[in-house]
Amino acid sequence: MGQPAGLPTFRTSIEPGQWVMHPEHRDWGMGQVQSAVGTRVTVNFEHRGKVLINAALVDLQIQYQITSR
Repeated sequence: MGQPAGLPTFRTSIEPGQWVMHPEHRDWGMGQVQSAVGTRVTVNFEHRGKVLINAALVDLQIQYQITSR
């Protein structure tokens, strides 16, 4: 099943546990995704703390992700 009607599609899938960078605020450092619900992504950045991001407007750059073994 795809995304509900009205929600934008994303180039990449943002999931909790992934490490990302904000393309316009690299000074915030790396951030770990805490939650991702629809277009709302909560990220805890090294030098900025917890930030709620609208993923429809910001293309977070995935640095790496934790995978289960």
